[in-house]
Amino acid sequence: MAQPEHPDVTAIAHRLAADGAWLAVAESLTGGELSSLFATAGGSSDWYRGAVVAYSSDVKRSLLDVPEGPVVSAQAVTAMAENVADLFEAEVGLAVSGVAGPAAQDDQPPGTVWLAIHIDGRTHTRIEHFEGEPPEVVDATLRCAPAWLLELLNQRT
Repeated sequence: MAQPEHPDVTAIAHRLAADGAWLAVAESLTGGELSSLFATAGGSSDWYRGAVVAYSSDVKRSLLDVPEGPVVSAQAVTAMAENVADLFEAEVGLAVSGVAGPAAQDDQPPGTVWLAIHIDGRTHTRIEHFEGEPPEVVDATLRCAPAWLLELLNQRT
């Protein structure tokens, strides 16, 4: 059963289509669910290029050129967002990497999520600390990432 369309994704769709811009996604802890939000939105073929679901650290490094070091970090999501945009020839790259839990990773506690958005030649990063079990951390990420992307798109001139 298809999920209901996310209101922020609908607004993102309208904005990207109007701008003639493409979106590409690199995701880890969300395991393809972020891509699904965009791919199932109305008219997605006009603004959504695709995604790389790089759950493994090795895949992040080999496919998205994430440098050695923690994969739950600003440095990692920056590389992911920039390189997925390049890979898919998209103007906008969105990346998420984090620790849904139950155990820590890269010395980061469960609930730690790094996000990056590459847009207009700049890459913005932010860190979030979400509460709850792994499904709740993923759900919070799925709400946060589109909301932040919409905010940055609305700031474009």
